[in-house]
Amino acid sequence: MRRRLFSMLAAVAVACASVGAAVTGGPASASAPEGATASAAAAESYEWKNVRIDGGGFVPGIIFNQTEKNLIYARTDIGGVYRWEQSGRSWTPLLDWVGWDKWGYNGVVSLATDPVETDRVYVAAGMYTNGWDPNNGAVLRSADRGATWQATPLPFKLGGNMPGRGMGERLAVDPNDNSVLYLGAPDGNGLWRSTDKGVTWAKVASFPNPGNYAEDPADPNGYLSHRPGVVWVTFDPTSATAGNATQKIYVGVADKENTVYSSADGGATWSRVPGQPTGYIAHKGVLDHVNHTLYIATSDTGGPYNGGKGDVWKLDTTTGAWTRISPIPSTSADAYFGYSGLTVDRQDPGTLMVATQISWWPDVIFFRSTDSGATWTRIWDFTSYPNRSFRYTMDISSSPWLTFGSNPQPPEVTPKLGWMTESLEIDPFDSNRMMYGTGATIYGTEDLLKWDTGGQITIKPMVRGLEETAVLDLVSPPSGAPLVSALGDIGGFRHTNLDAVPPMMFTSPTFTSTTSLDYAESNPAVMVRAGNFTDSERPGDSHVAFSTDGGANWFQGTEPAGINEGGTVAAAADGSRFVWAPKGVGVHYSVGYGNSWTASTGLPTGAVVESDRVKPGTFYGFGGGKFYVSTNGGASFAATAATGLPTEGDVKFKAVPGRAGDIWLAGGSGATSGIWRSTDGGASFAKLPGVTSAVNVGFGKAAPGKSYQALYAVATIGGVTGVFRSDDTGATWVRINDDEHRYGNMGEALTGDPRVYGRVYLGTNGRGILYADREGTVPPDDTVPPTRPGIPAASAITSTGATLTWTASTDAVGVTGYDVYREAGATDVKVGSPSSASFALTGLTPDTSYTFYVIARDAAGNSSTASSPVTFTTLAGSSGGDGCTATYRVANSWPGGFQGEVTVKNTGTSAIGGWTVKWSFPDGQKITQLWSGVHTQTGADVTVKNANWNGALAGGASTVFGFGATWTGANGVPTAVTCAAS
Repeated sequence: MRRRLFSMLAAVAVACASVGAAVTGGPASASAPEGATASAAAAESYEWKNVRIDGGGFVPGIIFNQTEKNLIYARTDIGGVYRWEQSGRSWTPLLDWVGWDKWGYNGVVSLATDPVETDRVYVAAGMYTNGWDPNNGAVLRSADRGATWQATPLPFKLGGNMPGRGMGERLAVDPNDNSVLYLGAPDGNGLWRSTDKGVTWAKVASFPNPGNYAEDPADPNGYLSHRPGVVWVTFDPTSATAGNATQKIYVGVADKENTVYSSADGGATWSRVPGQPTGYIAHKGVLDHVNHTLYIATSDTGGPYNGGKGDVWKLDTTTGAWTRISPIPSTSADAYFGYSGLTVDRQDPGTLMVATQISWWPDVIFFRSTDSGATWTRIWDFTSYPNRSFRYTMDISSSPWLTFGSNPQPPEVTPKLGWMTESLEIDPFDSNRMMYGTGATIYGTEDLLKWDTGGQITIKPMVRGLEETAVLDLVSPPSGAPLVSALGDIGGFRHTNLDAVPPMMFTSPTFTSTTSLDYAESNPAVMVRAGNFTDSERPGDSHVAFSTDGGANWFQGTEPAGINEGGTVAAAADGSRFVWAPKGVGVHYSVGYGNSWTASTGLPTGAVVESDRVKPGTFYGFGGGKFYVSTNGGASFAATAATGLPTEGDVKFKAVPGRAGDIWLAGGSGATSGIWRSTDGGASFAKLPGVTSAVNVGFGKAAPGKSYQALYAVATIGGVTGVFRSDDTGATWVRINDDEHRYGNMGEALTGDPRVYGRVYLGTNGRGILYADREGTVPPDDTVPPTRPGIPAASAITSTGATLTWTASTDAVGVTGYDVYREAGATDVKVGSPSSASFALTGLTPDTSYTFYVIARDAAGNSSTASSPVTFTTLAGSSGGDGCTATYRVANSWPGGFQGEVTVKNTGTSAIGGWTVKWSFPDGQKITQLWSGVHTQTGADVTVKNANWNGALAGGASTVFGFGATWTGANGVPTAVTCAAS
């Protein structure tokens, strides 16, 4: 799901250049200020780049140019548009110039690429059609593939992030006379036309139906009551010659009884296409002009999150005959979805594909026909439930987090094939290439034709360069990974390398959205995060989690009653305690890692909390225009006498590292917005002159020769809204972004880097995480190796394998992986390079002694000292069981508790009907809960039998069970774990 952070809107009143004429971006030109009261800030050149995540949001539209190979665009619902670069196989963002004054332009409801003058591209921009977006929509036009833009404001709003945004495309260029464009409008505004290449627009008065469908006409927020209106336009290029307006045009309308219209006279008159199906909305309308066939894919809702019924139809445009060609018709008992994602192979027009709208469980379904819809094959089929066969394999090695850290039970698999797939497109020049959008990425294949010959196609992410995350918080600690992020929809990451995709989002637990992050200033390996998930799906999980290794691993604490959303959370300067302000629930504090929570007093529900970065017992809060202080570790708060602080709008505040009681506060609304500073622990605040509005403030490494940290702000200073840096405690400011990098939805998260002067990290709502360095800056080389790994412990020893686990190394920048070596005389043998502190050994010889050790690596290529070695002897004979093995590992650990995981594998070629696993805990550990199995524990001895659904294992197959347990003193792994088959 994509979202707009509405609280940000009230936090800043912008004063940016109007987007009415040419919009080219470029750095600001301003004279140096005279102190803090200057009318303009100086500018400094910076290089802006994305912190790589690759994807992270919904891509409702992928648009191939029909006359130029490899000219491809993608539109997003809140993150602008992108152009494909074939040479680098990546996407280039095109709307970074959009500023706060027109932030809604980052919501894109449609895009059209000109088939005649292929340098031309058009965008229908506007995020919301209710009051959330104060501006009307606009048509943006570019004659240089998105390098520069001009805009025509419209007299109505557009909804790039409204219901129905995956339908389309509603913006289209006449393929014969490219001066003519059509735009389908929402909310009763009908069909619009331009005859001068998008410069001016007029309503098509003769078009009879603006569309009446709304998901919930009574929605008081004006969101679900949105009417998508006129949703697609399709030309028949054979109905005219080049240079003359196309005569035959088809238009789709969100009206269940009247969903397809046509014109035979170039748009002068329109009529409902006779004989059309009723009861559903045509999400897509694709014309095969070679065979004179119009295909439509219909659903019972506007999507993109829902849709339970629908059909696929084709219209013979010569005879007027309609034929239902649904792979599964809506009348079938097996129909639980509508259809969307419709595409025709232009190299072989009788071949088409369609996607379900929507099949959340067990997965999206793609259907393919090579005979114009007479027969279909599915990309996956059920064999014997819950098993499925697949016409595809997935390679997500470039974006491994797409598993979402999940381990689903059949028939679900990870990664999912997709969801919210409104756009599925076959390359018009290459029948082997297909791309499709999901709620998190763009996937694609380049061997699609294997589908038709019985082979498996390979699906990979095709999303590099497209960054669409909504960023809710960022921290850059003084040691460990340079950046840790809190994100909407995909939780967040530990970024050890800013230019590489992180391997996995936060897990244990997984939050849908992480709302707040903090670390202990004097002990930065200690971190805490709070976040959201659907409580009914995971009633045993908590909305708060902790890490003692800088965010590499997490464990969850308990939580007070009634919590549904994360709110904000703060760590004491030394990591000894935490204060948590969950959304809608009173503030609480915990001594230790959330084993118990006690209600705080004196701070109102809904307050924002932070910690002093020097004094472990001091915490701060802000709410309702008042500032609060606790000096007893969050047990009680008292309002200070500070006055003049904002009473409305979003407010952020932070304490300065290394300076007790030094606090900066930014935000507010209208005339009360700005930046304030306190040097007496919040007892009083002074507002900075020259800053007329602000969104956020952060700190980074001090400038050379300075002792006070550099300040960063998203603010309006000297009449210019941008990203600013101050090296002199806010006396003067320099603008560090430019007009090409205005990032209209920026500022909810902001921090400097405490290790690299001038580096800033900027969060956006839809364009991911940006980081920027002063132009020409070369970050210092990392020459410090990681710390020495702990001695490996060998567990789950069998005749042919074992599992090694060790205490993780730490590093100033971040450990990227480990090398595991086997001692072998003069030249030791590297047997593996895991990314985490465990490794499964295989292929060992029975009854043989082995010695292994581990070396850690960091992103700069530094290697640690080798760990002390571990020596063990494999079991004799068959590997500890009768036809199966069991591999034990500690998946996560925290003070007093841990999570374990055991993989059971059938080592034979014949199926087994059940299994029993046994071990003895060496240190008195106690299992508190176990899933995917049935266990008994007597003293140290544990026996686990299969559940009723995972006992039967085919030859070579495996299953996993997990458990939670307690420990005191030590948490050693069992020396032997046996498995017996039955």
